[in-house]
Parts: sequence; structure tokens; C-alpha cells
Amino acid sequence: MKIAMLARNPNLYSHKRLVQAAEERGHTLDILNTTRCTVNIASHRPTITYDGHRLEGYEAVIPRIGASITNYGTAVLRQFEMAGVWPLNESVAIGRSRDKLRSMQILSKYGLGLPLTAYANDPKQAEEIIKAVNGPPVVIKLLEGTQGIGVVLAETMSSAKSVIEAFRGANVNILVQEFIKEAGGTDIRALVVGGKVVAAMKRTGAPDDFRSNLHRGGSAQIVKITPEERSTALRAAKHMGLNVCGVDMLRSNHGPVIMEVNSSPGLEGIENATGKDVAGQIIEFIEKNAKPGKTKTRGQG
Repeated sequence: MKIAMLARNPNLYSHKRLVQAAEERGHTLDILNTTRCTVNIASHRPTITYDGHRLEGYEAVIPRIGASITNYGTAVLRQFEMAGVWPLNESVAIGRSRDKLRSMQILSKYGLGLPLTAYANDPKQAEEIIKAVNGPPVVIKLLEGTQGIGVVLAETMSSAKSVIEAFRGANVNILVQEFIKEAGGTDIRALVVGGKVVAAMKRTGAPDDFRSNLHRGGSAQIVKITPEERSTALRAAKHMGLNVCGVDMLRSNHGPVIMEVNSSPGLEGIENATGKDVAGQIIEFIEKNAKPGKTKTRGQG
């Protein structure tokens, strides 16, 4: 098979592993820099050019679109879909998952476990939204932040109010969530590929940090997840319309709560922690499912 991967940095561990897994199975995988793709929109003939050459003959596309270029990346991916190339994750689902508020609204509609979350536009309502999520303490998040950047833990009413007012004063959209104290700075990342949880790890934050992102000093180890956590991860992936995703959950007193559904999960942490060949499973899923023209939007909302 001829597979394209939309990614800007070919040297990342995840991208190297996907190339290696594809080549081991006899496929060609070309890494295309998303920002160098040009979208040509013409009636009945949607085409994409890359450095002046027209891209043709691809049977599948793997989107690994950076958060900073979500809009442009999803436009390029949509053009592949219009041309009948099968996407590993569809553009609509990636757009949904990158907007924290939209993904929370979709997951709540289907009754999945979530931390209490509030969203308001007016900084004067700060106290109201803090009380709505049983705070303080509360966690304040940028709507479009990634990798734990723009996530603040406010432990008192006055600090929470001043952070909310500062963010809103700078015209930044934020979510306010309850702080799940019992999770103790650890979370569970379940990696879903094609409706199955193929690997799971427990991430623990640095000693003085409540965030457990690995590149913020966190550590990872293999974990056996409960049937409820497995079912939560699979339902989240299904309702978001994602074939491959990392579902981040916290273990709260009332069962697993979803923090985020990540549409471009990194493979390094989870492969090293679990010793599993996740990249190989992703390529095998593509082999079984990639069919030209099979690009109908799956998720709802």
C-alpha cells in the first residue's frame, strides 16, 4: 500500500515507528510536511500539490497534525478525503477532539464520566462558575491548550477568581473543572485502535505537579485497567468518531472520569511503558480497513 502521513517533524519517535512498521509490512509511507501541501479546489477534481508536484496514488492517510496548525491541517486532510483517500482519523473528528468544550459536550450527551465542568464568557460570573464545579480548588484550562500547557490549579476562591478574570481579560477562552483530589496526580492513558484498547499506562506527575504529562517530568508504567475504564475509553472513541486515540482518564471516587480524548497520541511513552508494538497494530488496522472512497463522516455532534 501507498500511505501518506501528514506530519511536520519526521524525526519524532512516533513518526519513525510508523514508517518502520509500514516498511516491515511491505508498504511505502511518505511523510508530507502539512504546511507545504497546497489545496486546489476545483469542481469534481479536488487535488493536492506538494512542493509543486501533484499528489496521487495514495490509498490511506495518517494525520499527525500539530495543535498549532489544526485548522490548516484539517483542511488538507479534508481535501484527501474529498479525493477518496481513506483517513486513519477523519478531519471532523480531529476538529472535535481539539476543541475541549465541544468534546466535553459530546461525551456528556452520551453519559460518559466527566469531571464537573463549567464555561462562561463573563468574568463577573467567576464566583458562580467556581461554585458550580464544587470549588475551590478548581482546575482552569485553556480551551485550545495541549500537553498540559495553560492548565492552572487554583486552590482558593480569590486565586481562582483572579486567574479566571486575568484569562478572560486577555480574551482567552477557558474551561473551569472540579479538581479530582483522590487521583493524586496520576492518570490513565488508554490507547484505542479500531475499537480495541491495545495498551494502557498509568502516568504519575512530578512530585510537586498535579499534571501528569510525561514531557513535564511525569513517569509512566504499565497498568491493568478495569472493565469500566476499558468500556469508557471505547465509548469515548466511538462517540468522537476516532479510529485511533489516546483517552486520558482519572480514577475518581465515582469511577473513571475523562479528561481528554487525544486524536494524535504519542507512541513513545506508551510503547516504552508497555513494551507493545502499537505502531504495528495501527498499520495492521489500516491494512484491514483502508478502502478508496470510504470517507463518510462517522461521529455525531
